[in-house]
Amino acid sequence: MSDWDLMMPGMGLTAVGLAGVVISYAGIAKTFIDGMHALTGLTMFVGLIFLACGILSGGVSTSNRAKATTLVIFGIAGSFGVFAFTMTSVLSLPTFAGVLLVIIIPTIVISYAAMKIPQYAKPISVIFIMAAGVGLASFVVLGFVGPGAQFSLQPPVEETEKPAEQIPVLKAIPVEILADSSIPDNPDFNPDVLTVNKGDVVEWTNNDNVMHTVTSQADIGETFDSSVISAGSKYQLDTKDLAAGEYPYFCSVHPLMTATLIVKELTAQVTAKVSIPSGAMTQSEGQLYFDPQEITISSGTIVVWSNNDIAAHTVTSGNPTSGASGTFDSDIFAAGKTFEYKFDPSGTTEYYCLLHPWMTGKVTVQ
Repeated sequence: MSDWDLMMPGMGLTAVGLAGVVISYAGIAKTFIDGMHALTGLTMFVGLIFLACGILSGGVSTSNRAKATTLVIFGIAGSFGVFAFTMTSVLSLPTFAGVLLVIIIPTIVISYAAMKIPQYAKPISVIFIMAAGVGLASFVVLGFVGPGAQFSLQPPVEETEKPAEQIPVLKAIPVEILADSSIPDNPDFNPDVLTVNKGDVVEWTNNDNVMHTVTSQADIGETFDSSVISAGSKYQLDTKDLAAGEYPYFCSVHPLMTATLIVKELTAQVTAKVSIPSGAMTQSEGQLYFDPQEITISSGTIVVWSNNDIAAHTVTSGNPTSGASGTFDSDIFAAGKTFEYKFDPSGTTEYYCLLHPWMTGKVTVQ
């Protein structure tokens, strides 16, 4: 007879586990889907162990109550299975179901043989083991779905690669947490006062050897709080949700470290144009390479370079003697194309063309 005390928790755990797996694969719990997979899968397999022990305790059950309850559980499992296959778009679910069948069918057959016809249990087990070996070999040699291209009578179809989607990267405005800034009276944040446009991203880098925070001072972190920034780590703040105004901030670990972030409403963007004129590819006396070659702009201005030459060029920060500085680089852009870069910090930046090093220019930010 079946062991009802084992069967009841087995059935319950199996049903709960199977329901959890279906919920996970249906995408309802996306924020913790990996954890759901692991937890519900484990729960279901523990339930199957209890259920199998209950059914096989003392031999295969003849209890009508056990048979009826088992059929109910199989009905619930079947219902969830149909739902899973018809309502979800996760492609790995059929594979999951196939793995379950591969485990369950040999287990049932071998268990039945061990209980009812023990003299055949060993050869049946050997047959299943050999079948598993053949299946694994077939999987490796021919692939999961079918024969590979080397076994196909049809010519292989080459798939055209889709270009990778370009994800725009926001240029972060840097702020440095200086070394030894935890010592009183030492410089702490650089710059100490930073003015940005609403929507800019500000990035703090901890260059000290101890941990710090970036915490809004007026409300003790309600507006923004980095939590602990360990040595060498960074914290980014997107100002798009901040109202225009001044935001004093401090380090909650070292409260004497203070600075100010000023957020301005975004105004109409100022641009300046520089042309790469026709003939710039050739080094010759009197030839203009960048027009204008030197330009003075205000902070926050976007400079747009237009390639009006017939050859490709680059706009690369640095100079031919020292090489590229790494501040900006257009890469190679063809005739008729443009490149733009927003200048924020004040100062003078030299630039040149990597392909034609005699082409040099200069941008001064006031």
